[in-house]
Amino acid sequence: MIRPIVLCGGSGTRLWPLSRKTLPKQFVPLIDNKNLLVLTLERLRLLSDEVTCVAAEEHRFLVQESIEAANVRGQQLLEPVARNTAAAMAAVALLSEPDQLLLFAPADHHIPDAERFVATIRKGVPAALAGHLVTFGVEPSFPSTAYGYIRQGEPLAASLGEDAGHAVAAFVEKPAAAHAEQLLLAGGHLWNAGILLVQARVLIEALEQHAPDILQSCREATASVETDGDFLRMDATTFGRCRSQSIDYAVLEKCEKVAVLPFQGRWSDVGSWNAVADLHEADEHGNRISGQGFAIGASNTFVYAPNRPVVALGTKDLLVVDTPDALLVAHADFAEQVKDVVALLTTHGHSQATRHRRIPRPWGAYDSVDDGDRFAVKRLTVKPGARLALRMHHHRAEHWVVVKGTARVLCNGEACLVKEDESIYIPVGAKYRLENAGKTVLEVIEVQTGGYLGEDDIVRFDDAPAGIIGNDKKLA
Repeated sequence: MIRPIVLCGGSGTRLWPLSRKTLPKQFVPLIDNKNLLVLTLERLRLLSDEVTCVAAEEHRFLVQESIEAANVRGQQLLEPVARNTAAAMAAVALLSEPDQLLLFAPADHHIPDAERFVATIRKGVPAALAGHLVTFGVEPSFPSTAYGYIRQGEPLAASLGEDAGHAVAAFVEKPAAAHAEQLLLAGGHLWNAGILLVQARVLIEALEQHAPDILQSCREATASVETDGDFLRMDATTFGRCRSQSIDYAVLEKCEKVAVLPFQGRWSDVGSWNAVADLHEADEHGNRISGQGFAIGASNTFVYAPNRPVVALGTKDLLVVDTPDALLVAHADFAEQVKDVVALLTTHGHSQATRHRRIPRPWGAYDSVDDGDRFAVKRLTVKPGARLALRMHHHRAEHWVVVKGTARVLCNGEACLVKEDESIYIPVGAKYRLENAGKTVLEVIEVQTGGYLGEDDIVRFDDAPAGIIGNDKKLA
């Protein structure tokens, strides 16, 4: 049986301001109010409802929410630091049974024809069982400069099946426009989709031959994995010493037994705002609208406006992306340069470069509504049955107003219920906890007052990680 492995890393800086470090594009609802990770998990569920996600520690609860939303079961292998795809794949292979077929798939691709995708993956099984590293390429529809290409070589042996694919003749870096046109005209070239089907032992053998240092670092990091419910944590020190390199550079471009199968359905890596725009239907003037956007006298304009009305008046060839705390207006020809905006904002110290106004937490989320001198206003949403850790603040007091649901509040050892339209005051230095006592989402407006309101003014007393402690380090 194929074990789907979803690679959930990546910051998606070309989709700023929607995608940021704290909430990358794979976790942002983009299509039918679902995020790309949920859509990926739903697609892979056709192969198996047991999945493994490789994710950053800070995104583990976002991944867990997506796993639950997609109705699959899965573990998460948490990376203490990002070390690219070679290390992530090596760690998974080391924690798997040697003959296990592993399908590595990115979390942030859009492939609407799930049945055709699964059928293509299954065609690669004979080659994978014969010791090939099987990649999947997309039939190119235009000379893209945003994707790498795979040049198909000779067909694989007939004994592997009529549609078993071709040997890979070469991997081609992202080309310039003229070169991309040449590749398309020459034929036999596919976009590199970054999907790999391989047996665990075959991948380990390839790493041993072509990237032994990466494999050794991952061996040490996975030698004593800590299991916390569905979360697996590697040794941070040894994994941190691992070299960062993609599986393409580390192994695939050097290995002889690499095969490729073409996928002929719709595919997008949703890597730019132009790609997001293409997911929406155009009107007679080429305008594409998402949310509360309007186009008047405009042409070829994309408006993304999920929160408030945004009007494009007389515009042409523009991308307009609105979020609660940042606005992007860009010419469509500059979509690939949006990542440079993130670097600029980071240089100038703007938190919007990496953080959203709404910050996910294990218990729910908080949204920073307003702030000023000695005050801040936040909207807390707490999941049913969830609670904040017992805590206290040295410099701020808090006033809570419950607007939806019922809160159970523990303050200096005394517990009480706070219902809708009721409030409670938490003085400076009080030891307190907030818990959702109901079966619906709890919503609280929090007003902070004090001389210092930073998030580091939190003393936690029982902030144990979520989940049930276990001992088995193997991937289920």
